[in-house]
Amino acid sequence: MLSKRDLAVVAAAAAAGCVQPVAAQSSVTLYGQIDAFVGSTRASGGDRAAIVGAGGMQTSYWGMRGAEELGNGLKAIFDLNGFYRVDTGRFGRSDTDGFLTRNAYLGLQSSDYGSVRLGRNTTPYFVSTILFNPLVDSYNFGPSIFQTYKTVTDGRVFDPGIIGDSGWSNSVVYSSPNMGGLTVNLIYAFGEQPGSTGQNKWGGNLTYFSGRFAATAAFQQTRFNVVPGDVTTPATLAGFDKQTATQFGLSYDFGVAKVFGQAQYIRTAVNGARGDIRHANGQLGASIPVGPGNLLTSYAYGNTRDDTAAFGRHTASIAYDRNLSKRTDIYVAYFYDRVTAMSHADTFGVGMRHRF
Repeated sequence: MLSKRDLAVVAAAAAAGCVQPVAAQSSVTLYGQIDAFVGSTRASGGDRAAIVGAGGMQTSYWGMRGAEELGNGLKAIFDLNGFYRVDTGRFGRSDTDGFLTRNAYLGLQSSDYGSVRLGRNTTPYFVSTILFNPLVDSYNFGPSIFQTYKTVTDGRVFDPGIIGDSGWSNSVVYSSPNMGGLTVNLIYAFGEQPGSTGQNKWGGNLTYFSGRFAATAAFQQTRFNVVPGDVTTPATLAGFDKQTATQFGLSYDFGVAKVFGQAQYIRTAVNGARGDIRHANGQLGASIPVGPGNLLTSYAYGNTRDDTAAFGRHTASIAYDRNLSKRTDIYVAYFYDRVTAMSHADTFGVGMRHRF
């Protein structure tokens, strides 16, 4: 048995990098994605502008993740991962975004019991949203993302989209092991303030993958006593209390085409004269192999209403994504978005994506 002195020497040597631990194996991986495009965009009622845009097909990110084998099928895991904008070289999705807002967690993973992660975690609801549409998580060309995570108004009714972002800080996530294709993911985020200002957020999803077929169901609730700071707040949200969101998704790969479908209902409870904001939408899409790439097409229709008014929304996109290698692809995409009784908005782009 080693004496206390011997243990101190070993610990000091290990800290100095002179010896390596012998009881466990560990690994650290640097990874990420770069996406940029050139094109043009026009807001509803606005003039067209030529742009070099960031994150055409997917938002650019980089990070490092690692794991250490602890024995008996147990691992220590971590992921530190942040967004950035390749067009300006700035961190985050915007100037107000944090440094590691994609993921920043530490946890344990068991081959028998699943995993637990503490920190900032991507929500299960967001995962269900991006897995069941052909444009995945494109904030420039994806109808599912626009009708779920972006605000819109016709001047009468304000639709806040999903409140709470695609990742939640101060959260705990449990993910079950794969059970014959079925996986359960649960998330709870603490308000970390005393009293009503500390009200929580929680949610989860089920995902099922079996051969060519896949399905999901997701739910989440966000609750605050004041309007959360991640929403550009109009007067119609001054009495915001809570929001509940439910989503279902299906996909099937026929070989000649992979088809996707989604249905969603979001209710934003507002204590005011206009009543709750109710949002319902559906999305249909397809990914069709064509040559060395895929033709991607998606259409979503949404309806948003409160007790006084309502509007409809048509959002569509078409893109061709051509693989140059396993890690690099180029794409051309067009996006169309129109709210009832308003002129349409659109974006066109030709871009490149590289994964490392």
